[in-house]
Amino acid sequence: MTTTAPRGGTPDSAFHGVSSVFLGGPFMGLVDSESGRMPDRDCQPFAVLIEHFERQGLHVYNAHRREAWGAEVMPPDQCTALDQEEIEKADVFVAIPGIPPSPGTHIEMGWASAFGKPIVLLLEEGRDEDYGFLVRGLRAVATVEYVRCTDIATALPEVDAAIRRALERLRTAA
Repeated sequence: MTTTAPRGGTPDSAFHGVSSVFLGGPFMGLVDSESGRMPDRDCQPFAVLIEHFERQGLHVYNAHRREAWGAEVMPPDQCTALDQEEIEKADVFVAIPGIPPSPGTHIEMGWASAFGKPIVLLLEEGRDEDYGFLVRGLRAVATVEYVRCTDIATALPEVDAAIRRALERLRTAA
């Protein structure tokens, strides 16, 4: 999916003080070995979220897009360092943890937690038991909001509300 929205700019007033988001989720395990790229159905949730955030003037850090959905994969040392750097720079961390769990996304969730970022996790509706205890319990040690959904596109208002709640919780705790 292509978007003509800006890759930065003035953040929407709904996210006061926020100019960027890191969007994480399963990646390398979804890359098709024959095409060398993620199938369109797997790209779709990320593309929808990227477009949504960019329409609001947010800069989106995202490895999927950065690495051309699998066609331009970076070496492990390079992408690992870059992901950690971008998570540290981002104002908010949003991720789809994955079923089965994405090891890379789980590491990113740990970095976001350690950096004190507000975190929004998008979980598949009705599948709570399929997520590890540390995913479900992350809010005990970090500012985490959960959005349970079956379709990312219809859950965008809930995603925005979860970001606002996480930001408010973080500001109130400060």
